[in-house]
Amino acid sequence: MSYAPRLSRFGDNGDSGDYWPGFVDALATLLLVIVFLLSIFLVGQFALGRALTGRDEQLAQLNTQLAQLTDELSLARGENQRLTTEMTALRATLSDVEAERDELSDQLVIVLGQLDDTQATLVESETLNAEQTDQLTALNLQAQALRDQIAELSALLDAAEAREAELNSEIVNLGERLNAALASRVAELARYRSEFFGRLRDILGNRTGISIVGDRFVFESDVIFPSGSAAISNEGRESLRPVAEAIIQLTREIPDDIDWVIQIEGHTDPRPIRSTYPSNWHLSAARAISVINYFEDLGVPPERMVAAGYGQYQPIAQGDTEAAYARNRRIELKLTSR
Repeated sequence: MSYAPRLSRFGDNGDSGDYWPGFVDALATLLLVIVFLLSIFLVGQFALGRALTGRDEQLAQLNTQLAQLTDELSLARGENQRLTTEMTALRATLSDVEAERDELSDQLVIVLGQLDDTQATLVESETLNAEQTDQLTALNLQAQALRDQIAELSALLDAAEAREAELNSEIVNLGERLNAALASRVAELARYRSEFFGRLRDILGNRTGISIVGDRFVFESDVIFPSGSAAISNEGRESLRPVAEAIIQLTREIPDDIDWVIQIEGHTDPRPIRSTYPSNWHLSAARAISVINYFEDLGVPPERMVAAGYGQYQPIAQGDTEAAYARNRRIELKLTSR
C-alpha cells in the first residue's frame, strides 16, 4: 500500500500551517493574562503588607502607651497605699495627743482648784508663813507648766490637723488620677473588644444562625449542638474554630495586666427538657462548658474564659413559635472585664 497519495493530499491542502499563528496568538494572550494577574497579585500583596505594617506599628505604639499608663497606675496605687498608711498613723497620733491633752487639762483643773483653796485659806488667815508661801509658789509653777504643756499639745494638734487636711487633699487628687487611669483601662478594653468583634464579623461573615445582639455574638444552638445534647456537632466545631483562633490572637495583643475574660453563656427555650439532663438550667450550663472545653482544646487559655447557664430565663425573642424557640436556644460570647 502506498502512502504517497495521502501525504500529497495532506500537503496540498495546506491547512496544518494555518493553525500555528492562531496557536501562538492564544499562547501570547494567555501569557499576558497570567502576567497581568501576577501583577495584580503582587500589587495587592504589597498594599496588604503596607497596611499590616502600619497596623502593627500602631498597635505597638498603643501597647507602649498602655505600658506607660500601667506604670503610672502602679505608682499611683503605691502612693495611695503610702498616704493611707500615713493617714492611719497620723490619726492614731492625733487620738493619743488629744487623750494626753485632756488628761493634762484635768490635772490643770485639779491644780487650779488646789491653788484657789490655798489662796482662800491664806486670805482667811491673813498671814503667810514660809511653808505656805512655798506651797503657793509650787502650785503656781505647776499650773504654769501644765498650761505650757497644753499649749504645746495644742500646737501639735493644729499641725497634725493641717497635715491631715493636706493628706486628704493628696488622696482626693490621687483618687482622681486612679479613676482617670481606670477609665483609660476601660477604654482600652473597649477598643480591644471592638477589634475582636470586627475580626469575628470578618471571619464569620453572614453565616446562618450567627448574629450580633448588642455587645454579644450569638450562635443559635441548633448550629452547634444536636437537639437536647451538649455534645458539639461537627458543624458546630467548624463554626467555633475561627472564634477560638480569634480569641487566641486576642490574648497575644491585650497586655497581661488588663483583666479580661470571654464570657460564654448557654440559653435554652422554655419547653421542658426530654433528655438526660434534669432541667434546662443543667443543659444550658453543660453547653457553655462544652464550648469552653473545646476552646481550651484548641489552645484558648482557660483562665480567660468563664461559663454561665441561664436556662430559659433570658429570652431574646418573645412568643411560643418555633422561630422564637430557635432564637432563644443559643450560645452567647462576650468580651468583658473580670
